[in-house]
Amino acid sequence: MKSFLSILLISITQLAWAQQSTVSGKVSSLGKGIESVSIRLLNNPIQTISDSNGLYSLYIPTPGTYTLIAERVGYEPYRKKIQLKANELLIIDISLKAIDFAIPDVVVTGTLKEVRKTESPVPVEVFTPTFFRKNPTPNIFDALQQVNGVRPQLNCNICNTGDIHINGLEGPYTMVLIDGMPIVSSLSTVYGLSGIPNALIERVEIVKGPASSLYGSEAVGGLINIITKNAQHAAKFYADYMHTSWNEKNADLGFVVQPSKNIRLLTGLNAYLYNNPIDNNNDGFTDVTLQKRISVFQKWSVSRKENRLFSFAARYYNEDRWGGDMRWNTKFRGGDSIYGESIYTRRWELTGQYQLPTKEKLLYSVSYNSHQQDSRYGTTSYIADQQILFHQLTWDKKLGKHDLLSGLAVRYTYYDDNTPATASSAPLNPKNVPQKTWLPGAFVQDEIKFGQQQLLMGLRYDRHSIHGNIITPRIAYKWKIDENQSLRLNAGTGFRVVNLFTEDHAALTGARKIVIRNELKPERSYNVNLNFTKKTLTRNGTIVGFDFSVWYTHFNNRIIGDYETNPNEINYDNLKGYAVSKGITLNTDFSLLNGLKGMAGITIQDVSLVEKGIKTQQILTEKITGTWSVSYKIKPWNLAIDYTGNFYGPMRLPLLGPLDPRKPNSPLWSLQNIQFVFSGLKQIEIYGGVKNLLNWTPNKGNPFLIARTTDPFDKKVQYAANGQITATAENPYALSFDPTYVYAPNQGIRLFIGGRISLK
Repeated sequence: MKSFLSILLISITQLAWAQQSTVSGKVSSLGKGIESVSIRLLNNPIQTISDSNGLYSLYIPTPGTYTLIAERVGYEPYRKKIQLKANELLIIDISLKAIDFAIPDVVVTGTLKEVRKTESPVPVEVFTPTFFRKNPTPNIFDALQQVNGVRPQLNCNICNTGDIHINGLEGPYTMVLIDGMPIVSSLSTVYGLSGIPNALIERVEIVKGPASSLYGSEAVGGLINIITKNAQHAAKFYADYMHTSWNEKNADLGFVVQPSKNIRLLTGLNAYLYNNPIDNNNDGFTDVTLQKRISVFQKWSVSRKENRLFSFAARYYNEDRWGGDMRWNTKFRGGDSIYGESIYTRRWELTGQYQLPTKEKLLYSVSYNSHQQDSRYGTTSYIADQQILFHQLTWDKKLGKHDLLSGLAVRYTYYDDNTPATASSAPLNPKNVPQKTWLPGAFVQDEIKFGQQQLLMGLRYDRHSIHGNIITPRIAYKWKIDENQSLRLNAGTGFRVVNLFTEDHAALTGARKIVIRNELKPERSYNVNLNFTKKTLTRNGTIVGFDFSVWYTHFNNRIIGDYETNPNEINYDNLKGYAVSKGITLNTDFSLLNGLKGMAGITIQDVSLVEKGIKTQQILTEKITGTWSVSYKIKPWNLAIDYTGNFYGPMRLPLLGPLDPRKPNSPLWSLQNIQFVFSGLKQIEIYGGVKNLLNWTPNKGNPFLIARTTDPFDKKVQYAANGQITATAENPYALSFDPTYVYAPNQGIRLFIGGRISLK
């Protein structure tokens, strides 16, 4: 009533001063006034914006018929035809419906419970399929190249296996989860990420920095939690097919069925085929590994009383990939005449979550994965079997201002391969001894709210069957300065137990001998992260967001592979010193009423090793990186344009010796893409564009990438008495065969086209 009287008083006053018609009212959503809403007349310069209470007045000098439009980013546009008489006061209250225009407001990764993203004391970055579709990719591994501070790293120039770097730390320091379960870890970090169907992804949540107090080993550098779709909200049918000018074919398929009233079944399938050998850099070897991959995912959701959770899922993944000499085929697999790297991978995953039917909120979670791999790297074979079983029971309890979470977890890992990693130490009668490790643990965290501030304290205890007791505390503080500004301070520790043969591809290729100097100790890290976020809404309706972070991580017992002392060896040992990862990162995004949207980010970092007072930059780690995306939709044409890209600063590269003619550091390089999406057909989108617009490949400025492709079995390499390679007329640079000099994809510019259909 008070709002109505205020509007009436303002309108009458204005009419007294100027004899003109007026449209006044209040703009609201769910009963709450909305400020900075643009109110205008179609094809007319007259416009205004709502005030802090949602009130507005629009003064129109000429009577007639108009279309009233109200717009603000994040809400569906409002349109209404109005008829105005001379000197008329027309009261029109406008109700806007909020839309999910950017990211979901609920996250689970930072605290193991559902909280609003803005209320989480742990900074969590969230990305939806809409974000990843701006640059369509065949898998989530490639899609993460658009996230600032996250980089997919290729580790081999031949088989193109890779891992995910967060803030400069290698893949083994990143834990990848599906629906909160550590389903992709150890052996599967190298291959498992490439087989997750994009069709089933609801969102991807990323936490940068240690999270071992909640998730245990491997959560040292950060977390990537892939949240799959809820069958109740997913499209009944979804299909997406993409084809590139390199003859790559990728298909995603998803559908939902309801076999009974309380059960819904979500199925996702991904198939990828690339069977077209290309050698544009003319070294006789494939530029990109050939792949045949299929992944099938099913998730069952069961409706229960009081909305208690019950779901379980299964995924099967099968891949056949090879790279190497252009003349290679399967008859040369494992032989010493034509070099090839051939990898057969099979993987099963099972996950489940069940909320117990008790008054207390008790959630039981379980996951199991089985990973079999049969690889040939030239004449070197690597045959491995890994199985991981994970159980966890959590208790969520609120007591006054305290929001408590405690849990018990146990992880069993079985690992067997044909390397010395699982061989007994008996010199006369060595036997195969598979590794069997137990990692039980308990954790507790307490989140306290007082006014606009939050304090989270957590502690985890683990008992490793080999390394003994491990304790990892953490603390997080959040100050909500106002509705649009927040400050977060996080500090904690992390730990990681290591199996080199499950995570370092270079240790498997057979190009070098593996030397472990001493018994390796588990790594420990100590991290602090300061994060500031701000959202600004300008008077013209533009939304601008800022997210700024600075971090510092200190490592003890860092395990280092020394590639430089001896070109024929990789020497592993705990660092006799310490390692540091530190840097700053800034993300910004904006949304304009005219439909132009964009986001950009930059990270400046220093990841280095300090030993005997000497500081060196970590190999294959960029000093500066950035990402951006700009999108605009031409509504009359139903055409959207997406321009995306990233850039990476200098990296120190692994050379084989002082005579190696390749560049010791990478240049500043960039991958840029453009896409056009036509949505004028009902429930169907057609898209196409160009990837790698600048046609950048790492061979530019280098005489070669893979060393000694003409002698991959080192049959003509000569050695001196000290074991070092001798320069000869046939081998003037004193090199051996080595494919580890890689920092960027070998694919140049290429076209792509595709289509997707979604039936609600």
